[in-house]
Amino acid sequence: MAEQAITQGAIEAIFSDPERARAQYPVPVLQCLQIKTLDSKGGGAPERYRIVLSDVRNYVQCMLATQANHVVHEGKLKRGGIVRMKSYQAQALKGKNVLIVLELEAIESLGAPDKIGNPVGLEGGAKLEEAQPAAAPAAPAFYGAPKGEPTQESKSQVQRQLASRPNNNNHNNNTRTSGGVSSTIYPIEALSPYAHKWTIKARLTHKSDIKTWHKNNGEGKLFSVNLLDESSEIKATMFNDQVDQFYDVLQEGQVYYISAPCRVQLAKKQFSNLPNDYELTFERDTVVEKAEDQSSVPQVRFNFCNIQELQSVEKDATVDVLGVLKTVHEVSSITSKSTQKPYDKRELELVDQTGYSVRVTVWGKTATEFQGKPEEVIAFKGTRVSDFNGRSLSLLSSGTMAIDPDIPEAHALKGWYDSTGRHSDFATHSNMSSVGAASGRTNEILMIQQVKEKDVGFDKPEYFSVQATIVHVKQDNFCYPACRSEGCNKKVTDMGDGTWRCEKCDVTHDRPEYRYILNFNCSDHTGQIWLSCFDEQGRKLLGASADELMEWKQIKESGDASDEARKEAEVRFSTAFDSANCRKMTFRARAKMDTYGEQQRVRYQLMEATPLDYKMEGNRLAEMIRQLGV
Repeated sequence: MAEQAITQGAIEAIFSDPERARAQYPVPVLQCLQIKTLDSKGGGAPERYRIVLSDVRNYVQCMLATQANHVVHEGKLKRGGIVRMKSYQAQALKGKNVLIVLELEAIESLGAPDKIGNPVGLEGGAKLEEAQPAAAPAAPAFYGAPKGEPTQESKSQVQRQLASRPNNNNHNNNTRTSGGVSSTIYPIEALSPYAHKWTIKARLTHKSDIKTWHKNNGEGKLFSVNLLDESSEIKATMFNDQVDQFYDVLQEGQVYYISAPCRVQLAKKQFSNLPNDYELTFERDTVVEKAEDQSSVPQVRFNFCNIQELQSVEKDATVDVLGVLKTVHEVSSITSKSTQKPYDKRELELVDQTGYSVRVTVWGKTATEFQGKPEEVIAFKGTRVSDFNGRSLSLLSSGTMAIDPDIPEAHALKGWYDSTGRHSDFATHSNMSSVGAASGRTNEILMIQQVKEKDVGFDKPEYFSVQATIVHVKQDNFCYPACRSEGCNKKVTDMGDGTWRCEKCDVTHDRPEYRYILNFNCSDHTGQIWLSCFDEQGRKLLGASADELMEWKQIKESGDASDEARKEAEVRFSTAFDSANCRKMTFRARAKMDTYGEQQRVRYQLMEATPLDYKMEGNRLAEMIRQLGV
């Protein structure tokens, strides 16, 4: 029965005669022969799956688009299982035929029989058992750069798609003609650094403000956009001249054709909330054209996590959430310690049908111009999870918000709230006691895990102590040149003529006094934490002054010093840092919320480091045992 259901000949037709395949096999039924999980590039990215599909006569290597991962996660796609391939993109990669499967449905009623027939690959006619692993395109050619330098052949062979197919329910229109020149339409999912001649058709779902920076070696500006098609999403950034070129052209909500040259590179996950291993950087000759057809590309793609499930989501993960607005708080302001700039914020309370509520913080214009009203449904895309009060959310600068979105999930949630939810009581994720109280906190010795779980320093500066072992001291940027005037300690500027100038004191010195700004990592049996410290505690940890270490560093890097002198300086320099490692001490520290690049995080500054008093420590542990009644 399973063999009769399979669409024999579909795979060969998809690649050799797309028109016939579209007409004769609109939704081919195939057998899954293999499922393989591929390594993902960058933390937080979704898993990638490579599968092999067969129509009894032929088999083909396929990449499962991330939007279709659920068939694997739900256990529906199994080896030997029969599936309907409802949406796909055919491509040729390095001379090999490949399918990107955008939508797949498992026919569970047909079970998962053994391999049916003896299918052969389209290239060379080898049977599946005989095919070498190299016969299939390696995953890095799709989703990540290969390890080591790529060969000249891999650089010269770029992705190309096969024959043109008109747009229908099962395929994208994968070519377009502009000025008499036909170009290939790629799904975003298929972009990689080795695809050089491509065009994507995507909707701009988010556009950031222009940001500027000023550094000693220059200044610049940038803005970024999020682009969406039916296969995936990707971030694109424009710098300097490209800001002037594209900022007014690109508008949120519009669909554009975007064509290479446009650099594809590994995504910087710390600056993006999209589940894509790559990101784009526009260049001078990048082509952007507004599409006449604005309806064939999705408006937005959500991957909702319900509020109850937030308890199992890792801290700092990025999620989408949908909820009914229960409470709207007034706008408040906080000031960044590093930049002294004020930031506006507004806190919202969301609830959903799981019976839980969560606090969501929005920032800047989103906070001041917020128009949402209680009992409206709001969808947030790109919120960062915090463990404050158990779980809370913060809308990222690259995130978006939609009030009463026209999506099935929002309609269902609104119906629930109107019928029963309005009068329900809601639980929170706060399953801890009131940890913000200061009583006892200053003298209490905490485990590192407790420091993080209790959000020490989140609402206000707080002091705590941990007993931990130093495992690493950063050697780069361990000190700074400071003013020698008494009580100043401000950083001085090298004037290039052998003198150093302090702007605060308006004086010039013949040499600076180097002072520590150490960062070190320490750990206990529950976790690890980064602490920073200044000159006094740095001297205690390393047993030498920053002036001495800088002198040794300059000697070991000097081309004028003798080999013997450089070697001796190298030993002294390394020994100072090594002497701090593996030392278990009691660290008294201050935790304080800080803002950097519009992102808030708690910073831990060492106030005092003392060696363990083992007699006192033994007495303390004995008292703890007595209190436990052991």
